[in-house]
Amino acid sequence: MAKVLTKRSENYAQWYNDLVLKADLAENSSVRGSMVIKPYGYALWEKIQSQLDKMFKDTGHSNAYFPLFIPKSFFSKEASHVEGFAKECAIVTHYRLKNDPDGKGVIVDKDAKLEEELIVRPTSETIIWSTYKNWIQSYRDLPILVNQWANVVRWEMRTRLFLRTAEFLWQEGHTAHATKQEAIDETNQMIDVYSKFASEWMAMPVIIGSKTETERFAGALETYTIEALMQDGKALQSGTSHFLGQNFAKAFDVKFATKEGGLDYVWATSWGVSTRLIGALIMAHSDDNGLVLPPKLAPIQVVIVPIYKGKDEMETIFQAGDKLYNEIKAAGIDVKFDSRDTHKPGYKFAEYELKGVPVRIAIGPRDVANGTVEVARRDTFEKKVYSQEGIVDVINSLLDDIQKNIYNKALKFRGENTYKVDSYEEFKEIIGDKGGFVYAHWDGTAETELKIKEETKATIRCIPIDSEEEEGFCIFSGKPSKRRVLFAKAY
Repeated sequence: MAKVLTKRSENYAQWYNDLVLKADLAENSSVRGSMVIKPYGYALWEKIQSQLDKMFKDTGHSNAYFPLFIPKSFFSKEASHVEGFAKECAIVTHYRLKNDPDGKGVIVDKDAKLEEELIVRPTSETIIWSTYKNWIQSYRDLPILVNQWANVVRWEMRTRLFLRTAEFLWQEGHTAHATKQEAIDETNQMIDVYSKFASEWMAMPVIIGSKTETERFAGALETYTIEALMQDGKALQSGTSHFLGQNFAKAFDVKFATKEGGLDYVWATSWGVSTRLIGALIMAHSDDNGLVLPPKLAPIQVVIVPIYKGKDEMETIFQAGDKLYNEIKAAGIDVKFDSRDTHKPGYKFAEYELKGVPVRIAIGPRDVANGTVEVARRDTFEKKVYSQEGIVDVINSLLDDIQKNIYNKALKFRGENTYKVDSYEEFKEIIGDKGGFVYAHWDGTAETELKIKEETKATIRCIPIDSEEEEGFCIFSGKPSKRRVLFAKAY
């Protein structure tokens, strides 16, 4: 297999697009701005989904499903929410087609206009809170801890596979609580779940922080985010958790009888991640040879490639390969035995390197005779010969080491590309020439935030939760500031 990727150093955006297509993750569909997620890409999403689903359920949440279509009037009930999503909404206005009298296919039947237009779900707060009104009467009905796995539509003018598409897959948690503190605790708990998932499964270090008022989710009182640094020096928002206060409860008149005998509005949260996480995996770890996937999320963790000449050797090698495959599979490892006789070993090596399979095992006549196998790891390209005896222990150890190595490499990269600045000139120089994370003082005003964004294209990614007070002066306005915030250019 010939080299198929543009180098990152030549054109990072083209490298990313090449890799998504050539590694068989996804492709553009015939619908503008939408993508087809191919089996290998969807297998990766299933791994992400499976682990997150377990983490949600371990924290007491259950899955449900709510309608794709939302009455337009629902969006009018929460002013900031509709303002935040109005420009991204796809709208259904009619419910029937008919044959064109001119014989040119089908046309919209003008007599089939809906009495009220329907919004194709960009997010589900409104439809869910209209439903919760029927579920909640008393404090005994609380909390409601619900998650939904679904698709959403947000009409995008500029799209990029996985990172920004008109339709994408995601999960959205929507919880209801009797007290403000319970809702705040839920918001914090779920951003911690996302952070743990990013670090321990995606091998991607993230910074947790709160969004500025300008960058908050529409309708939220507080938005927490996890921000990761990609290899081109840009940030990627990888998950968010929102404290919604009582805004949606008031909009949909969701009240409950309290323990004390009073009546109060319910407190709310929402939180979500999407298939954008696949884009994060690609850009955080992969190289000019292809994907580099953390073993915990790799659809194929180990691939066995037989090497042989002629039918006699093939039967012997396949017998040994099958035995090895069954032993590894029995240990709970996702393993593939590539028995195709239509491609040579060299092609297969390059294919699995491109697809980011963490461990590759080659077995040939000499290996069968010696009771050995050649094992190659994708992250470092290191190859070693091991005895077939105890190979499962070797592989388990390798997978753990690869997972840690990928994380440490990403952490080292972030450290080398994180800066503290105290002047606007230095800020512009780093943001313009190097990229990366930049900690700088900000005066807390939306005006300054907007001017910095307009002049440098850098945004405040978050106010880190672990940042300590540090007296200083805003790099732009010179006004006093007590804390540094995290700036970066972002996707």
